[in-house]
Amino acid sequence: MPVAEDYLLLGLRLGKHVDGLVDAYYGPQDLKDAVDEEPLVHASELADDGARLHAELADGWLRDQVHGLWTYARVLAGEKLSYSDEVERCYGVRPQRTPESVYEEVHAKLDELLPGDGSLYERRVAWRDRHRVSGDAALAGMRALLPLFRRRTAELFGLPDGEDVTLEPVTGEPWWAFNYYLGGLQSRVVLNTDTPTTTLDLLGLVAHEVYPGHHTEAALKEQHLIRERGLVEEAAKLVPTPQSILAEGIAETGLDLVFDPGGSDEALAVLRDQGLPLDDPVLAWEIRETIEGLGTLGLDAALMIHEEGVGFDEAVQWYVRWAMRPLDEARHALAFVVDPTWRAYVISYTAGRELCRRYVGGDPARFRTLLTEQVTVTELLSA
Repeated sequence: MPVAEDYLLLGLRLGKHVDGLVDAYYGPQDLKDAVDEEPLVHASELADDGARLHAELADGWLRDQVHGLWTYARVLAGEKLSYSDEVERCYGVRPQRTPESVYEEVHAKLDELLPGDGSLYERRVAWRDRHRVSGDAALAGMRALLPLFRRRTAELFGLPDGEDVTLEPVTGEPWWAFNYYLGGLQSRVVLNTDTPTTTLDLLGLVAHEVYPGHHTEAALKEQHLIRERGLVEEAAKLVPTPQSILAEGIAETGLDLVFDPGGSDEALAVLRDQGLPLDDPVLAWEIRETIEGLGTLGLDAALMIHEEGVGFDEAVQWYVRWAMRPLDEARHALAFVVDPTWRAYVISYTAGRELCRRYVGGDPARFRTLLTEQVTVTELLSA
């Protein structure tokens, strides 16, 4: 317990330097109260604390977490690390550029799939515009999907009694949606209505943020790891740590497990009942899966900006070309990779998705292991 408490104190103290670094905290209240009341601890002192704590721990989940916080404290204290070194030392995975030939192949396939006349960019934008839904309709669609996703998740992985979630709109954020896990098996999920959302996006959003994604992982780990096993270190979700790779990997992988073809038909029926636009579900799903091949564009843009010295505007134009998104959407997307809190975090989506999918291999039992155990990035890499 003392080592776990030292870890929580380190995370809470770093969180006073950077808003949003503590994604969630539902651990001992006396620790939080003590940090709230004490003076701000200088980042160099926190780096020393991280080094001492790291040296005390054996290899494993908690030591990896501390390494991420130690690295972040060193950066805050002014140590100069390359972007790639910072990412690797926080998250345990080194970022790499995706060859543009991969994106060329995605574009070639989309050129065959997307209907209509005009350039590929024009057809891509037209397809998205045809299926876009307003913020109110998106929230209503997500709420309508929740019972189905909850049932399927409970059948496959189990859910603790009393878990629940609320959905709300927000604006003006650099991200699309966010899960604020509140502890007590409760989540507040918000959808950024500034970000364009399409009908099929709603399936991924519910799976990512709620069932079987962030909310499910947090609730199951609170039940099994904290309440039943007393692993209090799980009571904080800290952004610059390998925990994020697991969280985003779980959230990006869950939809494939919750819905077989029959289940996806049931989900699409819910969306149709909501009156949401969906011209051709089979084609729409194929287009959605193809576009997943562009999922590393954000990380590539981050590497361009932070490693190669490419200006933000130039990176936006590059992103527009390959993502086939309008300029305002591209600027909003890349605001995430230059945000001081989130710039390194972008690795968690791409590496998390790839590593967790390989680890799970379509097996619900292995996915449940991710939801209920302290799996390390090293274990994911070995798979």
